[in-house]
Amino acid sequence: MHSLFYVLFHPLNTLNLWLEDDPNASIVDVLYLFTTFSAFGIWLVFDRYQKAVNSAMPFHHPAPEAADPSWDSRVIPNANLRSHLQMPDLLPLQFGGGGREYITCFDPANNLHLTSALADDARSIEAKIKRAKNAQVKWCETSFGERRRVMRSLMKWLVENQELCARIACRDSGKTMIDAALGEILSTCSKLEWLINHGERALRTETRYSNLMMSYKKSQVIYEPKGVVAAIVSWNYPLHNAWSPIVASIFAGNAIVLKASEHVIWSTEWFVGAIHKCLEVLGYDADIVQTVCCWPDQAEALTKSPLIKHITFIGSEEIGRKVAMAATEHLTPVTLELGGKDPAIILPDTDLQKWSSIWMRGIFQNSGQNCIGIERLIVHSKQYDELFDILTERVAKLRFGSVLAPTREGYINTVDCGSMISNDRFNVLEELVFQAQEDGARVDIGGKELLHTSCQGKSFFQATVVGDAKPNSRIAQVEVFAPIALLIRYDDIDDAITIANGTRYGLGASVFGPHQDLCIEVAKELHCGMVSVNDFGVYYLDQDLPFGGTKSSGYGRFGGSEGLRSLTNPKAIVTDRWPSFVQTTIPKVLDYPIRSLVRSWDFVHGLTMLLYADGYRARFNGLLQLTKARR
Repeated sequence: MHSLFYVLFHPLNTLNLWLEDDPNASIVDVLYLFTTFSAFGIWLVFDRYQKAVNSAMPFHHPAPEAADPSWDSRVIPNANLRSHLQMPDLLPLQFGGGGREYITCFDPANNLHLTSALADDARSIEAKIKRAKNAQVKWCETSFGERRRVMRSLMKWLVENQELCARIACRDSGKTMIDAALGEILSTCSKLEWLINHGERALRTETRYSNLMMSYKKSQVIYEPKGVVAAIVSWNYPLHNAWSPIVASIFAGNAIVLKASEHVIWSTEWFVGAIHKCLEVLGYDADIVQTVCCWPDQAEALTKSPLIKHITFIGSEEIGRKVAMAATEHLTPVTLELGGKDPAIILPDTDLQKWSSIWMRGIFQNSGQNCIGIERLIVHSKQYDELFDILTERVAKLRFGSVLAPTREGYINTVDCGSMISNDRFNVLEELVFQAQEDGARVDIGGKELLHTSCQGKSFFQATVVGDAKPNSRIAQVEVFAPIALLIRYDDIDDAITIANGTRYGLGASVFGPHQDLCIEVAKELHCGMVSVNDFGVYYLDQDLPFGGTKSSGYGRFGGSEGLRSLTNPKAIVTDRWPSFVQTTIPKVLDYPIRSLVRSWDFVHGLTMLLYADGYRARFNGLLQLTKARR
């Protein structure tokens, strides 16, 4: 211990740079100090270099005028995606015909015209795919460190511009700022953080276990980029649904062609534009990310392209089946995340007041337009009346509107729910509620279109509570994707599990109860891809988990190592562990031409016994047979 203190402190106590008047002074003192400061200086230089090459790079992406709450535009009566056909003056001034189609973009909460976007045709889609392919050749050579820097730069920009991004999502989809913060910002930051911290681990070369026969070999798996991949995503979260597949794909070394929903083209192109800016500032070719804006009848130019090596689809079951069929043209692998009818099983003696806020968020988040939203509350008969009263009282207080509609107090209206993306499905929703009532369900509140008094949009639907729904009724079997709470009674836990599993869907689920062990037992019985216990949808915020469903909710996973690896080509490579000493040779008894069928069979039979027989005696006999056959 004395020597340790001497080494650490002696040079500082006895230092004499001129080596004068001190019999204990030594040149070692000078060298010690010089070495210490040199090492510290080298570390500082290295640390600054690492920060310079790995830290987030700031960049600027101009905000669109429509993100300003005071922005005003032309109000489109009965706005829809083809409003430009009835109102040609909505088309851009440079419109010259030529057979190209357009898509009308508008704020669904206020019917304000945003732009009229030129729709891609098959030719332009093919050109974008080729540009992505050419850019990917160089991008796939980047290191994980370089890709992480892109992720850090994007996350820094997103955190610093989260209010702007939320406003843009609200403008294009009608949602609220809180819905945007939870569903767009937090979830995307979680995705980026996981890629930064764990993405390389998921794609790093792996050494796999071997067996006795292959003990002299080394088995590895490398994850190679596929090339150009595609993502066809839904409109309910325009920022997250665009960024999530993009950042995963480019982190895996791919280029990506994103086909955004025609409902949110305006915001999607701006969100993707931020990624382009980031790539350009860091010196990379932004062509690795392409955005396609087209009508569904042109989408096969993407799904049937031989250059596309993987497709991620997020949307309805109907369209998902068409995408999967089109992908068979070139056997393109597909990940499908389709609809859901997610149940929340409420076990007996659950504290209803305690969890009611989570159920409200699970049902009415994003006005019910949430793929993992709670579509069915399955509650014990003894607690049904209490839960119905709790929900009815709380739902009656929900306020609908637009957070971007100017008011005297400022742009942030105090609203709980925004508009839906359009009113195209309102007749279907009203019919579902009406049929449920005909079948004996109780509807004390909601069930119809909401005619808003201050917002000019026609896409608001009343918050609805449907009680005493029959498990086999149509409203309990189809995905409503709307602000509708559906209550179903059960008498015993086995019945609750049967009801929960009794639809064609199997995406997510929740189980609530006072005893976690029982909740876990019930969760294991559910036919779905993900379950939250005493919570809602939290499995998506943990991006280390795979996300996806079973049955008609799709197949494949995105999220976690499973999702990231699905965007790569896993290649197995087997090499010699000690190539200078041991390599594979063909025993003479097995070499062509076979000299003796009996001896060759005895050799292989003995080898199999030696390696895999049950018991040491049998294995020893296999060794003897092997040795005898080799003579």
